[in-house]
Amino acid sequence: MSTHKKHKREKRDKLRELYGDNTPAKGNSLSQRGKPKYLGGNGRKTTGITRRYFRKNLQRIRVVEDGKVVRRWVPVSMIRAGLIQKPVVREPFTIPDVQDNA
Repeated sequence: MSTHKKHKREKRDKLRELYGDNTPAKGNSLSQRGKPKYLGGNGRKTTGITRRYFRKNLQRIRVVEDGKVVRRWVPVSMIRAGLIQKPVVREPFTIPDVQDNA
């Protein structure tokens, strides 16, 4: 294996460890017709099955990684849970508050 591929794989594994596996899960989508029995029908019949993906709700946001600000695709569930460290945002052309020790 070349060194280039190894470094790419290590980088990808590190991102997967930080933000989870963002690959979509596979499943089925059912097309149905009819009325369920509890509503007075004869039961629903499946007329078609199609493969589909269950994709995570990803947002592209600015994230602090190793002291640097980078843009990443991050699941909203992790943002809401507070697992993502966002950069500190302040008004432009302002000086941050510095405590005087004089």
